[in-house]
Amino acid sequence: MKLLVKAPAKINLSLDVLHKRPDGYHEVEMVMTTIDLADRLELQSINKDEIVINSQNRFVPDDQRNLAYQAAKLLKERFEVKEGVKITIEKHIPVAAGLAGGSSDAAATLRGLNKLWGLGLSMDELAAIGAEIGSDVSFCVYGGTALATGRGEIIQALSAPPTCWVVLAKPFIGVSTSDVYRRLKVADLHHPNTKEMIKGIEQKDYTAVCRNVGNVLEDVTLKLHPEVAQIKDQIKRFGADAVLMSGSGPTVFGLVQHDSRMQRIYNGLRGFCDQVFAVRMLGDQHTLD
Repeated sequence: MKLLVKAPAKINLSLDVLHKRPDGYHEVEMVMTTIDLADRLELQSINKDEIVINSQNRFVPDDQRNLAYQAAKLLKERFEVKEGVKITIEKHIPVAAGLAGGSSDAAATLRGLNKLWGLGLSMDELAAIGAEIGSDVSFCVYGGTALATGRGEIIQALSAPPTCWVVLAKPFIGVSTSDVYRRLKVADLHHPNTKEMIKGIEQKDYTAVCRNVGNVLEDVTLKLHPEVAQIKDQIKRFGADAVLMSGSGPTVFGLVQHDSRMQRIYNGLRGFCDQVFAVRMLGDQHTLD
C-alpha cells in the first residue's frame, strides 16, 4: 500500500519568548500559520520490518537524525507495529530555514502512518506524540493558523488570516535554533503584541496583522548573520506591507496584497537570493481523511 502526504511549511506571524523554564526550554507565545510551500512524502509498506528514508536532497539525513524517521520509529514502537515502511521525501521547503520543514515532515509521517497502519489515533493524540519529537511538530500535525504556547506544543486554533501573498527569501546559510536561543537575553526583549495580532487575524484586518508582526529572535540572528538584515531591508525597499524573519531564521518574508507588487518584490529578490518563493497562506487545518 502507498500513501501520498503533503507537509506544508509554516511562518511565524508573531514569536515571543516569555522566560526560561526550569526544564531548560523557553516559554514561548507564537502565532503560526501554514503556507502553500510544501514537501511531499510517499509512504509505502515494505516487507522488511524496518524504516527506510529516501531523499534526493543531500542536506536531508536518511537515518535516525531525520524527524520523519523518528516519528515512524515512535509510532512503530509504541503501538508494536510489525510492518516496515519506506518514506520518500520530495523536498521543496528549504532546509534549516526557520520554516519547520523537518517538523512538518514528521507531522505528515504521523498523519500518514496513522492511516497506513490503521492506528485510529485522533489529531490530538498525534499532536501529543509529535510534541515528543520536537516543539513545532504539534502545530504541524494540525496545520492552519494557531497560537502555540508552552515550549510550542500547546496549540489553540485560530481562524484563517486575511488573504495575502507571502514572499519568502532564504540566503544560502543555515541557522542553529539552539545557538540563537542560547544567545537570547530575555530581560532585554521588546515583546510583540500577541493579543493584537490574534485580534487582527480574527477580524480579518490585514493592516492590524501587518502592524503587529514581531519576532524576538530577529535581533540575535541579524547580528550573527548581517546578510539576513540586508534581505529584510531589500524586501522593505521593494514595498512589502510587513517584513519579518520566520522562526530563528534565516528566511525572511514579506506580506503583500497586490499581485503587481508581489511580482516586483519576487523579481527584485531573485537578484539577492537563490531561494525565493511567492505563496499564499493556508487557511484550513489538516484532516484525518
